[in-house]
Amino acid sequence: MKKSVLFALFMVFGLVAMNAQSDLKIADAAKQELKEAAPVSGPVMTFEAMEVDYGVIEKDSEPLRVLNFTNTGTEPLVIKNARGSCGCTVPTWPKEPIMPGQTDKIEVRYATNRIGKFSKKITFTTNEPGEAKVVKVIGKVLKPEETQGVPAGDNLIVPGGE
Repeated sequence: MKKSVLFALFMVFGLVAMNAQSDLKIADAAKQELKEAAPVSGPVMTFEAMEVDYGVIEKDSEPLRVLNFTNTGTEPLVIKNARGSCGCTVPTWPKEPIMPGQTDKIEVRYATNRIGKFSKKITFTTNEPGEAKVVKVIGKVLKPEETQGVPAGDNLIVPGGE
């Protein structure tokens, strides 16, 4: 009889503990939703994509790509600096403040005369609190096809000759 009563008590305590744990999970989820819904104080640079993908391109292809971003914060965003990880990746950014809710663009130029795969980074220093934002620039530049030369022989045209 004692075993049955103890077993029943353990079952009741187990159910109560599971219910309390479930309530805590619901409370945590509600807190997270409120946190996400609340506007962030200060400037926030939110990129359309965190990667600029050139894809597979031919040598000396168009070097320009555009990276869009929005200030999703509550104060003007100022981009203080944008630096490529090497001289082959050059960003151009707006120098004036970007107002809350405003969308703008950054022009990225990669030296497409370099053959092979590439993976570079652009680091943005802004007035946003926290760490600098980093965007990857990736792609592959193909080697140009070797041109077929005109074979030497009888088919050469010599000016003034017959």
